[in-house]
Amino acid sequence: MRTLTTPGKDTDLIKLETADLEAGESLRFAADGEALVVILRGVLDVEVDGARLGRAGGRASVFDGGGDAVYLPPGAAVKLTEADGVGAAIAVASAPLADEPAADARIITPADHRVDEVGDGNWARRVRTILGPEHAAGRLIVGETINPPGNWSSYPPHKHDEHRPPYEAQLEEVYYFKLDPPGGFGVQIRYDGKGDPADEVFVVRDGDVAIIKSGYHPVVGAPGYSLYYLWVMAGQGRQMAPALDPAHAWVQQGR
Repeated sequence: MRTLTTPGKDTDLIKLETADLEAGESLRFAADGEALVVILRGVLDVEVDGARLGRAGGRASVFDGGGDAVYLPPGAAVKLTEADGVGAAIAVASAPLADEPAADARIITPADHRVDEVGDGNWARRVRTILGPEHAAGRLIVGETINPPGNWSSYPPHKHDEHRPPYEAQLEEVYYFKLDPPGGFGVQIRYDGKGDPADEVFVVRDGDVAIIKSGYHPVVGAPGYSLYYLWVMAGQGRQMAPALDPAHAWVQQGR
């Protein structure tokens, strides 16, 4: 597997890896903390701790619709075998548990997702929550966002870097991007609203990641290119309570 983020180096908690499987190929690993395998494309036979869990996957790409995922408790030994002869791709997100216990290993299907049409006009997007606060898990919160060409998401800009429930929950986040067509690009912004010199604006392309430990973090796709990102959050608790940038919250709330 390819390691995209390493806890203690790039992130505090979140490890993100990806892998491609050729026709008939098997991949074995043990869950490093609580883990979620998101099947980006293809079909896999899934075994956990030596027992067959089932067959998962089926979409040709992340732009074709929601996909299956496999939830794994810490230490679970998993074997994934490519099952339809055309290859497969996965992302594996993991984080250590905190106060909440892990759930049992299971396949999560699109029927289990919470799908929301969020925003309006050129900040409308589709959000698929695969593993939300309402789903059984210990720490991870994971989902997918699809931006139509030229649209913004994570908008109005929001942050979740302070723990002051119920108004805001502290959660670090990692984005993993895909573009359609794959030669496109998007722009990721991170700022704290105070003119901090550490504010960032950078181009993201197919296969890139953004690590968000603090600040507001809107993203926009270039015209002509649909933009997808897998989002993975972990921190204090499993509450999604983002704080909107008060300078721009009127876009959602009305003037």
